[in-house]
Amino acid sequence: MIGRLSSVSLTLFSFMLFYAVSSHAQAVSVGDTDEGIAAYYSNVFQGRTTASGDRYDKNALTAAHNTYPFGTRLKVTNLENDKSVIVRINDRGPTTKGRIIDVSRRAAEELGFIRAGLTRVKLEVIE
Repeated sequence: MIGRLSSVSLTLFSFMLFYAVSSHAQAVSVGDTDEGIAAYYSNVFQGRTTASGDRYDKNALTAAHNTYPFGTRLKVTNLENDKSVIVRINDRGPTTKGRIIDVSRRAAEELGFIRAGLTRVKLEVIE
């Protein structure tokens, strides 16, 4: 009985965890857009595991967003200089209020805001 109860409890817990994680991600459609402030990951995160299970690679074109599903591809455009880059969501964040996305260091370099640290961006779902 105890073994069966543990199995049922584990199954219930797994379902609840799946529901909580999947309900956190928003439904997205190609062409959806958003605007806000972007920042980039510090080098101290290099090699650490992201929320999706990937290892953070500062040289990859990846990003963290609080609601887009993992694997979502976004065109990120720096509204200060009109430079764009395509990133893949593989982490959750940012945790700082007022920011909508954290991009990898390489993405920030391509967007031209390494020196500033923050910039205003437009996000567009492409895939």
